[in-house]
Amino acid sequence: MGVYLQHFGLKREPFSIVPDPNLLFPSYQHRQAVAHLKYGLDREGGFIVLTGEVGTGKTTLTRTIIEHLPAHIRVAYILNSKLKETDLFASICKELSIKFKRNAHLSYAKQCSDAIYDNLLQAHSEGLKTLIILEEAQNLDDEILESLRLLSNLETNSNKLLHILLVGQPELVEKLAQNNLRQLNQRVVSRFHLLPLKIREVPDYINYRLAQAGGIREIFDRRSYKHIFKLTKGVPRLINLICHQALLAAYSEGKQFINASLVIKSSAEVLGEETKSFRRKVWQIGVFTLLNLLILMFFFREELQWEIVTDKSQYNYQGKLEGKLFQEEEENNISAVNPLKELKTNQPVERVSPSINPIEHLFSLWGHRVEGIFTEEALNSSATDIGLKYETNESIDFDVILKTNRPGIVHLTDSNSNITSVVLLEVRDETILLLDLNGESSIKLDIFLKRWTGSFSYLWAPPKEFKVLKLGDENKAGLVWLQDKFAEIYANKQRLITGGRFTEAIFDEIVLFQKQNNINPDGIVGRRTIMLINQLTNEEIPRIIQESS
Repeated sequence: MGVYLQHFGLKREPFSIVPDPNLLFPSYQHRQAVAHLKYGLDREGGFIVLTGEVGTGKTTLTRTIIEHLPAHIRVAYILNSKLKETDLFASICKELSIKFKRNAHLSYAKQCSDAIYDNLLQAHSEGLKTLIILEEAQNLDDEILESLRLLSNLETNSNKLLHILLVGQPELVEKLAQNNLRQLNQRVVSRFHLLPLKIREVPDYINYRLAQAGGIREIFDRRSYKHIFKLTKGVPRLINLICHQALLAAYSEGKQFINASLVIKSSAEVLGEETKSFRRKVWQIGVFTLLNLLILMFFFREELQWEIVTDKSQYNYQGKLEGKLFQEEEENNISAVNPLKELKTNQPVERVSPSINPIEHLFSLWGHRVEGIFTEEALNSSATDIGLKYETNESIDFDVILKTNRPGIVHLTDSNSNITSVVLLEVRDETILLLDLNGESSIKLDIFLKRWTGSFSYLWAPPKEFKVLKLGDENKAGLVWLQDKFAEIYANKQRLITGGRFTEAIFDEIVLFQKQNNINPDGIVGRRTIMLINQLTNEEIPRIIQESS
């Protein structure tokens, strides 16, 4: 295997089917799934459901989530879904390091559940959350699911003590829809179905994994992506198997690049009869096309000959033009985003894929381009690097959003409790302008408020080395910034002599400014006051309420 990697200049195997979080491609679907899971964990408790077909990346996504969970969330990760109730409770105790003394007068299941409850209470008192994850949850029998529901009942007077994430195939949705499990189904606070990749994401996926494995050039040609999608229907695991086999075949034949024919040939080792069917279909289409061409040539051969003889230059030009249009059509069908090209040329590649990442678009509204943001840690880091600050609130009044007056990411639900992340771009009277996967769209305010979960995440621009300013503080740089800004807002304003201290005179100025702009007049220069100052002194600051001209 080492020689095979060396042949392509790779440092590790790029298409392993082992669920490695480091190789998870942050597609639009996966980013949406993360948003759903995060939303579910931010709720007070209950069930979260993640479903998807075999090979769509559920386990890899789950392990990525676990790796990036905050320190205050404990996890019990259970892979075996064919357990008895006693085994389930014992597995939870083992995962959470819960120990208890055996009592011969009580059943083992009762002892485990009591120990789990006591442990959850203790964890809650220490500010910890607990998450139980069950893989292949479609295999759980009804009795186990009912036991989990009863376990989820554990609560204090004000808080649930447990989150439970069920990960499974689409049959899990059907199982939970059963009448005898309706109580559990009603406890689901967030659910998401992970779909396969779209055709435009296949090149990004393949080249992302190659880049993560140390690749510095493109190995698969453009036509091969189209065939890989047709053979796999966008299922990541099948893409991995075919690409791995194609790399091996190319190495054995001494080739540095992989074309469509090599992909089709290699896929026979992986897909067997499916590849034969695919080849048969391609052959049938080819024969059908050839027959049609022969018929057309038979009926119109004189006209064709006349056009070629009389104007060969026009015929040749037309042929070249059609070829160019066909190439452009293919390039539009398959995304031109290629991280390997970015690595090789060190030049930014303009994205033509219609897939929209809400976080990336939010940054673009501030004039910055970021890519591949997948975790909240990466988001905060990217914001800090460019002098912005990311704020998020899972429960906020819409009036506060209006006062914040910044575009941000909100979560909307549909009739099936599915959640979508969209960018709130603008508020126009009783209409909200949003941006989602399909581009910009408008929605009536009352409908928005019904579908909105109450979450809001946004960016703002604090001064360098931002610190809240209040009466008595000593902060020369902060006060210089404040007086510079006030000089821009108020014409002919004289600067106050402060000696680097937040004096009574400064306090009175701030209170007056806050009253004039309908901000709580507390005399403190905090986030909202600074955001308003920025807005009044910088026309480029993005906002959701546009001033009427």
